[in-house]
Amino acid sequence: MSTEATAPRSLAEALRGRDDTSLAALLRSRPDLITPVPTDLTQLATRAGTRASVVRAVERLDRFSLQTAEALAVAGDPASYGELLGLMAGDDGDPLVAAALPQALGTLREQALVWGGDDRLRLVRTARELLAPSPQHPSPTGLGPSVREATAGMSPGRIQEIVTTAGLPTTHDPVSAADALSGLFQDRERLAALLGGAPRDSVEVLERLVWGPPYGQVTADPAARLRWLLDRGLLLPISPGTVVLPREVALALRGGRAHRAAEPAPPTVVAAATHAPKLVDATAAGQAFTALATVEELLKDWDEGGPAVMRAGGLSVRDLKRTAVALDVSEPVAAFWVELAYAAGLIASDGEADERYAATPGYDEWLERPAAERWAHLAETWLTATRASGVVGGRDAKDRPLSALGPGLDRSAAPEVRHRVLSLLAGLPQGAAPDAGSVLARLHWERPLRGGQRGEDDLRTRLARWTLDEAEQLGVTGRGALSAQGRALLALPAAVERRAPKGPGDKLPVHHRTALAEPLSPAEQAVASAAAARLLAPLLPEPLDHVLLQADLTAVAPGPLQRPLADMLGVLADVESKGGATVFRFTPGSVRRALDAGRTASDLHAFLAAHSRTPVPQPLAYLIDDVARRHGHLRVGAASAYVRCDDDGVLNEILADKRAAGLRLRRLAPTVLAALADPASLLEGLRAMGFAPAAESAEGDVVITRAHAHRTPPRTAPEPVPEGPPTPDATLLTAAIRAIRAGDLASTAPRKPVDSAPLAAGELPRTSSAETLATMQAAVLTGQSLWIGYVNAEGTASQRVIAPVRVEGGFVTAYDHTADEVRTYPLHRITGVAELADD
Repeated sequence: MSTEATAPRSLAEALRGRDDTSLAALLRSRPDLITPVPTDLTQLATRAGTRASVVRAVERLDRFSLQTAEALAVAGDPASYGELLGLMAGDDGDPLVAAALPQALGTLREQALVWGGDDRLRLVRTARELLAPSPQHPSPTGLGPSVREATAGMSPGRIQEIVTTAGLPTTHDPVSAADALSGLFQDRERLAALLGGAPRDSVEVLERLVWGPPYGQVTADPAARLRWLLDRGLLLPISPGTVVLPREVALALRGGRAHRAAEPAPPTVVAAATHAPKLVDATAAGQAFTALATVEELLKDWDEGGPAVMRAGGLSVRDLKRTAVALDVSEPVAAFWVELAYAAGLIASDGEADERYAATPGYDEWLERPAAERWAHLAETWLTATRASGVVGGRDAKDRPLSALGPGLDRSAAPEVRHRVLSLLAGLPQGAAPDAGSVLARLHWERPLRGGQRGEDDLRTRLARWTLDEAEQLGVTGRGALSAQGRALLALPAAVERRAPKGPGDKLPVHHRTALAEPLSPAEQAVASAAAARLLAPLLPEPLDHVLLQADLTAVAPGPLQRPLADMLGVLADVESKGGATVFRFTPGSVRRALDAGRTASDLHAFLAAHSRTPVPQPLAYLIDDVARRHGHLRVGAASAYVRCDDDGVLNEILADKRAAGLRLRRLAPTVLAALADPASLLEGLRAMGFAPAAESAEGDVVITRAHAHRTPPRTAPEPVPEGPPTPDATLLTAAIRAIRAGDLASTAPRKPVDSAPLAAGELPRTSSAETLATMQAAVLTGQSLWIGYVNAEGTASQRVIAPVRVEGGFVTAYDHTADEVRTYPLHRITGVAELADD
């Protein structure tokens, strides 16, 4: 049997020739093809040729595979492998291109963008339309239309004039004339002889157009150098005032190359600096500790209720600036921490009438976990989140500002870019920090259509830059190099093992070896995060149970403090500076805050004595006793408000103070003053005057004021926004391929000819109820298989091949060849039946 007879005539036939492993590779690389599962291979081929699906597949090609597809778009249809190799490697035959081309072509075949044997390669029609050159969409190859395409609208007389001037004999029709001219331009020796007599100026025109763009403008009376080219068809008019360099001429002048420079191998990621791995891990651990402290400080600042939620959603610019000042970071960095806490489910909107942001109950659970596990939760969230804090401050497609915690921050490509950047870092020797430019060049090679034009600051490039910065802030990298816990977070050995070659003959293509580390499944990521936490735990400092008190009313915490100690010290003192050691300062206001929270002077003395490695300084003891002695001497209650004191001299002092004028006080009794201000304002006013009043209840008891933590109702973390359908797992692939094969068997099973009009492809058979019943009963007696159309309870139509076993009670029990099992079907849901051919 000849090759012509066995060659597939369509993409559907090419898919039928594939085994299950090849079909699984196609569906894995293009998961949109099984959403939903096609009924048969014809429908799968149709879906694979739709514009949306082809665009998505082409966008995920690496540069060399894309260049191969672009070369096929300007080659003949069909094209031979030799023709494609000539377009890619040129007349000189680049050995690197020749070695890499089979793998690139294999990628295109695997993704059903190319089908056919090496002697008849066909690019799917939609991909050819996308990649072929046209005036509206120039090809990246810089080539123009062929001679036949450019002369399609030219008058027959003009074509014959060009043929004659070029030194060719006249032909009997325009088509053969165009073919003769094309043959001249494809013959290197004859074209060289023709150009040997060209004026130098005319050759310079061709040199300017040869690498594209191939279009030029001419006047109604072209110059002599242009007229010479136009008369010989070396330039062809395609519209008034516009000429084009024919594709055949450009390829001849280029030495047969479709691209100026083919890129068969990806750019190498180079190291900019190398550090000791232990230094990298220690630096990353320090950054991880700082990250935890920053998130805790953010949530502590919002503990009693954070900033208000804007009407359009998100954090206002003023609140973001205030948060940045509180965290002592820049606004973009503050936006990163706020977004990370939100993505981790630690903060959310409280949903109240005056909606505010606050910590969630999940934050309290997070605080109870060990420090390494808390970091692993943040790092895993960052790696998989689609919200990109880097776009905060920009504007969306409708020119609306993008705010932190607001809508419109999801970028579906973010998880893939983060994972890919870290995987490239993992490919360097341990301790090596990459050159950022080489990382960006590698990403652009892997997804050239996602990255726009080379050198542009596109979204994918910005995501990569943000990834390098955020990984350093989070402690995934240290000094620019990937840390041990960062490698564990990616679980790279497991990912590589999944895609490793099976044996010596099973080689992975270069452009596949660049993407061995794929994003992990949720279960795999949880295991990887636990491993990263175990590696980080020994590197984090142990929480301390002591501070160092100093005579200048400060306390120095030489490291992280245990939580009860840190919480109490946060009430008793104010943080003065942070860093490797935290400095707390004791002030009258901070001591009064502790007394307001229900502590007594003796409690404070005992607390400091128990947790200080140095003796309690005398000035600090005096400060506590002095504030405690005056604390509660004045009592403030609600009248609107009143002040009472057993010492009327203190009340006289208050009335005489000019600063009390705003409180509008008047004496009701020798020991009682009334005020028009509310109790809270009265307390603040008296404290500003240097007094230490205490609030009292209606019963005359001192009101103990403790900070009340404000929590939202239970909230779930925001779900990432996926970039298209998820990659199917092995179970789904097996079931989908089985269903597609079964449907294809039913739709392509040969059927006996009938007197009625033949059915169109995919159309269900139609017979009356009586005919259906009679045919079923006859098949039970003869054991014959039938082709039926069936509509299930959801209204979904399908075709099936069955062997009826029993017909009774309005049902037919049959062996279903498409499902490979015995099933029972209601007769009223069978649209029709047809007998299969004997063969």
